[in-house]
Amino acid sequence: MAATPETPAAAPAAARRKPGRHRGEGQWAVGHHTPLNGNEQFKKDDDGLNVRTRIETIYSKQGFDSIDPNDLRGRMRWWGLYTQRKPGIDGGKTAILEPEELDDEYFMLRVRIDGGRLTTEQLRVIGEISEEFARGTADLTDRQNVQYHWIRIEDVPEIWRRLEAVGLSTTEACGDCPRVILGSPVAGIARDEIIDGTPAIDEIYRRIVGNKDFSNLPRKFKSAVSGSPLLDVAHEINDIAFVGVNHPEHGPGFDVWVGGGLSTNPKLGVRLGTWVSLDEVPDVYEGVISIFRDYGYRRLRTRARLKFLVADWGPAKFRQVLEDEYLERKLTDGPAPAQPTGQWRDHVGVHQQQDGRFYVGFAPRVGRVDGATLTKIADVAERHGSGRLRTTAEQKMVVLDIEADQVESLVAALEALDLRVNPSPFRRGTMACTGIEFCKLAIVETKARGASLIDELERRLPDFAEPLTININGCPNACARIQVADIGLKGQLVLDDDGNQVEGYQVHLGGALGLEAGFGRKVRGLKVTATELPDYVERVVTRFEEQREDGERFAAWAARADEKSLA
Repeated sequence: MAATPETPAAAPAAARRKPGRHRGEGQWAVGHHTPLNGNEQFKKDDDGLNVRTRIETIYSKQGFDSIDPNDLRGRMRWWGLYTQRKPGIDGGKTAILEPEELDDEYFMLRVRIDGGRLTTEQLRVIGEISEEFARGTADLTDRQNVQYHWIRIEDVPEIWRRLEAVGLSTTEACGDCPRVILGSPVAGIARDEIIDGTPAIDEIYRRIVGNKDFSNLPRKFKSAVSGSPLLDVAHEINDIAFVGVNHPEHGPGFDVWVGGGLSTNPKLGVRLGTWVSLDEVPDVYEGVISIFRDYGYRRLRTRARLKFLVADWGPAKFRQVLEDEYLERKLTDGPAPAQPTGQWRDHVGVHQQQDGRFYVGFAPRVGRVDGATLTKIADVAERHGSGRLRTTAEQKMVVLDIEADQVESLVAALEALDLRVNPSPFRRGTMACTGIEFCKLAIVETKARGASLIDELERRLPDFAEPLTININGCPNACARIQVADIGLKGQLVLDDDGNQVEGYQVHLGGALGLEAGFGRKVRGLKVTATELPDYVERVVTRFEEQREDGERFAAWAARADEKSLA
């Protein structure tokens, strides 16, 4: 029977719900300023940037036990500091123990390197700090940073002094704030570059980083600017990214993407359909980060990333709000970027620059280096080049400005340090997050396992030559981009053949960025133990070689292969 005005069915469902005060999503722009969780409360109580004074004047003098808990597990992140995992705690206890039970009295410290740009002087200082204060640790991350471990709070002011003396910083390297701005490692030098985004990165940094107008965001804000046709900054998984394009009327500029991110609810960024000039990039960045600050969801941490707002609004509304409320002008429509010109985006190998000189990219094992090696890299680069280096978004490094007669000598010097200029696909394509060695969120080991996996695959499959990415993550949070790898390995505890709970991985297959970007396929029940990992990867790679069609990439094969072939 059809509902009538007299029947309850006629009333909207919302009106029939039990009355109550709706707290909303904690969006400032619609009047929800009352903090709805502990994170929002401590940010309201005191800006994260203010903790530096307490570190310098109190905590570094009185020691670890003097640190306020809201500073220790909150505001200190605004200066690149996380407590690291206490040794000896197995992965089964990660989600059970309280934070203070997991905390060691040492810190991870992240050095932000915007655009990946370094001088040999800066790299040497990074290496020296590693040796003196961080027990030699200094990992290259997939966001172009360098990450230390074993840092004592007593040493932090001196570390800052040394970094800042050479123009480096840890400001907002972590926390609910604007993180490092990714940039093409070959900005301004690549022969095929569409446009150099370096001036925009510098202006964004000048306006935004350390600015309290943008230091209290709902959660972290990741960004990238690249004019490379290789699409070399993983633009699809950043909160905002500017990608080089040629407009048929206006010439070189940038296509704007918003709302990308991985973790436990992955989403690829979407295009706003607009072309912006180099000079407009900082304004658009500021507009988008302001939308996130004002309209971002602050009630639940699990929904406090820009990707959720973009998904709810859609790109058309997002662009309209950006134009009408923040820029107060319309943006120019523009074309999408072309498909990337190559399957590798890491700049490894020897390549000629615009000026006729060469740049040389090399691959450590899963981003793991040490202070002594970084110092040696600085020495080698200084002897052979102009003193300029770059980090990449693939845990690699590039030496710039090499004269033709110096290339062979440089390559030999790097290879002597076990830094491969012509690496196997396994060395080149394997990435790993920090893992249980230091990370409080991790469940399994990653770095050492990734390094040993590379060695084993090189031994077993010496003739394999196809591009292949293997990304290893210690937990579901996807710092190592497991969903967009050919073979993505999400750390978890699994049962071995004897029914024992051991370290292992859930397998994702066929993810990709750039060429036909998409998330990997999960085969029901496909999990491997850590000890089975080399056997599994060998098996699935061998099947790929046997079954692939001419020119077919691993991701395309994995999408069409039957489950038996993937097991």
